[in-house]
Amino acid sequence: MVKDQPNSQAVKTLSDQDQARVDQYLQEGANKIARKPFRPWLLLMVIVAVLSVLSLLSLFIASTKFIV
Repeated sequence: MVKDQPNSQAVKTLSDQDQARVDQYLQEGANKIARKPFRPWLLLMVIVAVLSVLSLLSLFIASTKFIV
């Protein structure tokens, strides 16, 4: 239950039955898959590489059409 009180923190509590359902859900299928840690620098490098290749391709196409 979440109690709405204007100037105090809300306290969340679950019944035993609800907590058991949450625990069961967390032990099922998709939540047990071991995943590699997220690597933001790799993502950034891939984005920069793709943008660079697309930019060079557009410059090549523009130069063959005598636009640039």
